[in-house]
Amino acid sequence: MVRKSFKEVMKDDVNNTFMNVDEFADMHTVDEKEIPVLVDDNEIIEREKKMKSNMDGVYVKQKLIYVKADDFGSLPAIGRQIVFDGKRYMVTDSTDEGGVYTITMEANRTK
Repeated sequence: MVRKSFKEVMKDDVNNTFMNVDEFADMHTVDEKEIPVLVDDNEIIEREKKMKSNMDGVYVKQKLIYVKADDFGSLPAIGRQIVFDGKRYMVTDSTDEGGVYTITMEANRTK
């Protein structure tokens, strides 16, 4: 039996468990491409309040998503615009965590 490296095991976990639409991920449209995405509403609440008021009737809607680098493409730069499920967001943070991108986005919305 051939032993897998830790990196190979992690890649298998990402593909077969975390980004598997039958397990954790759901299909979402990102920049007109349908890909498996894990939306983490709990983590964004922990990072800061879900809505922070800018002015009367306007608030900032935040989303934290995880996508496979292979599905998404190059790591998005801070300030880049992304259309997620038909709504435009601006990237406020992005990191590559071993082939999985963690992308924090926000958009101004009205109540």
